[in-house]
Amino acid sequence: MKDQTAPAIAILQTRDILWRISAHLARETEIQAALTAVAAVISEVLPHTHFDICLSDGPGWLVSYEVGIKTRWSRRRTQLAHSPVRALFTKELDHMLCSNAMEDPRQTFPDAASEPIFSHALRSRVHVVMKVMGQLIGTLNISHSRIGLFDATSVQIAQHLADVLAPYIHALRLIERARLDARERSQVQSREEGLRRGASRLTQALEQERQRIGMDLHDQTLADLTRLLRTVDAEDQPLDRAALNDGLSACIRDLRRIIDEAVPSQLVLFGFAHAIEEHLIKAVGADPCAVTLEDRTGGAIDRIDPTVRTALFRITQEAANNAARHAKADRITITMDVMPAGALRIVVRDDGIGMSGQVGARRSGLLHMETRARLILAQLDIIEDAGTCVTITLDSASIGTAT
Repeated sequence: MKDQTAPAIAILQTRDILWRISAHLARETEIQAALTAVAAVISEVLPHTHFDICLSDGPGWLVSYEVGIKTRWSRRRTQLAHSPVRALFTKELDHMLCSNAMEDPRQTFPDAASEPIFSHALRSRVHVVMKVMGQLIGTLNISHSRIGLFDATSVQIAQHLADVLAPYIHALRLIERARLDARERSQVQSREEGLRRGASRLTQALEQERQRIGMDLHDQTLADLTRLLRTVDAEDQPLDRAALNDGLSACIRDLRRIIDEAVPSQLVLFGFAHAIEEHLIKAVGADPCAVTLEDRTGGAIDRIDPTVRTALFRITQEAANNAARHAKADRITITMDVMPAGALRIVVRDDGIGMSGQVGARRSGLLHMETRARLILAQLDIIEDAGTCVTITLDSASIGTAT
């Protein structure tokens, strides 16, 4: 690099190269596109295997934008404490020059996010700060696989480049944040509208359920009890105790059924998995359908907020009902998992005729499932795949815990 010092400085100081960089930047509206546009110009004065900028992204966090090689640095945020360029952000250094970063303790300290350095042999590295109106916004980082390629002159060139890039990158970063804020506001508004509609539908569904329970009690249980009372009051006829016993037993069974449907008592007493399994067995009845339930949550599903758990139970219950009563399936499988990110996932799968084959099947059940899922911010996916597969996913942020 030393034999290129004079030509490099001469190139950098000409209006031509500054104009070329500025012209490229002025045409771009996104940071990644802007860096890609200027990468070739920068390589004329600082040859590189890898080129990126690292920007502050909230207290204690950094985000990177890369050109050429794509590494973990741009795939996810990095904690400042683990960053190889942390010394620049803490203002311990205003630049860093590494002859061989793979052996430099400033870059490869314990718990450092330095895996890309070794994976891509980023040996020679030069880092300089990027400032706007005196405020540190990030760092410019140039790397090459050759050992000892950069020197003090390289630091000066990199700093000139950083000074040119900084105001453009800062402006594009503000635009990017404004877009994200607008998108998040739109998502919040959509979510609130969805919750409002969901609450309205659920209110209607609850009213319909109340009316259904009232009709069941009036049309069946109350009618049966009235008939039994007339039998007891009929003094001109002998009392058939066996018939009376059968009638009262039938009334008790009907009341238990209505109560079980109104209040998931088994869910409260025995837990989610047991309640779902028992419900599925009852729903299948005498039909020759094999049922399987796998709970891989380790009991986590019974530790979530009771209201959320009940909503999950109702959604799973309805999916099980559809599979047992309408799908004409030979096998129904329910699995419950905790995903790597902490989300809960419930899958109800059957090998039946699918939704499209269910002639006259009620759509209200699906509507109730969608409404309940929306109210607890769960994702509901229903696909036909050699039968029907219903997947309920509850993000870890929406789970909550029982108090």
